Amino acid sequence: MKEQFEATLTGSDNSVDGIVTHIDMAGYTQAYEFQSIDGSLHLVIAMDNRGKWERISGTEPYFYGWVDELVEQIAISKH
Repeated sequence: MKEQFEATLTGSDNSVDGIVTHIDMAGYTQAYEFQSIDGSLHLVIAMDNRGKWERISGTEPYFYGWVDELVEQIAISKH
């Protein structure tokens, strides 16, 4: 089974709760997918070979801060 954990991202009006799943993505060291519980938000982020996290795909509108929020929660989930 793939690694999964619950996460919350900051939305424009309120928080968005969802599930984060570790996924395999060619060309990237690590990749994760966030899917909100209510289906309103989908976000895929990945770390490139230089160690930089970036948004690969997802729903619009998109807040740039979500990548950083998700990376922080990924780090916390590994401890």
